[in-house]
Amino acid sequence: MLRGGGSSGLGQSLLLAFGLLWGGGLHALAADEADLRDGKRVFRTQCLGCHSVEAGENRAGPSLAGLFGREAGTLSGYNFSQAMKDADIIWSPETLDEFLQGPNELVPGTKMVLWPLEERPRRQVITYLKSLAE
Repeated sequence: MLRGGGSSGLGQSLLLAFGLLWGGGLHALAADEADLRDGKRVFRTQCLGCHSVEAGENRAGPSLAGLFGREAGTLSGYNFSQAMKDADIIWSPETLDEFLQGPNELVPGTKMVLWPLEERPRRQVITYLKSLAE
């Protein structure tokens, strides 16, 4: 319990620091939840026409189930472009972010047809895809 006196300044500082850390954590959690929700929406409107998140369900594009950690162009059952087969990419949030900025710039000759996504929707889609892998 904090009371007036010599040590209360330290105690109040610790409480303030804890409150800021706790509040910052809640803010970050809320931001992640918003990115997850919005990422699912962006995925439905921008990606779902060509990609599934169900394993083994390829469409015009390959399934994105289990994407992170997978070597580009190697998903069994999907006919990748030679460019994607030859790409030296292991999919991670960082490589996917780079790819979604301009697929044909990172992998010239890819079959992926996409207008480059802005930073925020890219982050949101990546947050959504990461949540599926957890």
